[in-house]
Amino acid sequence: MAYASTLLRDPWATYREIDAAGRTAQAATGPKLVQLLYAELVAALRAAACAAEHRQHRVKSDRVTRATAILFALETGLDFDQGGEVSKTLARLYAGTRAQIVHAALGDDPTPFRATADSMAEIAAAWASISAA
Repeated sequence: MAYASTLLRDPWATYREIDAAGRTAQAATGPKLVQLLYAELVAALRAAACAAEHRQHRVKSDRVTRATAILFALETGLDFDQGGEVSKTLARLYAGTRAQIVHAALGDDPTPFRATADSMAEIAAAWASISAA
């Protein structure tokens, strides 16, 4: 009955979890998984910006937590042996981005979340074009 009580408490959150789990299972590994993680990261950051703007602290906290978890997942997936300097650069980027997000979470300014989302969207687009080639 725990599932039903969770569904009744927040059906939209339950739907998002099921949707993300389904897409993750389809992407399972490789470039498609990285693309999915970037898409989820950008969505979480944009939602955090909106929540900050409307002073919805719980929602902002949830989205910041999700964004930082995704950044950890992206960093964990780096292959430092084969990726060399690119992997090291991405690791520094992910760590710096996490720090920016956590710092931005202390206030209600949506600008840092939007700027970070825009930067991550650019990287996602570059990743998608490389993967498509």
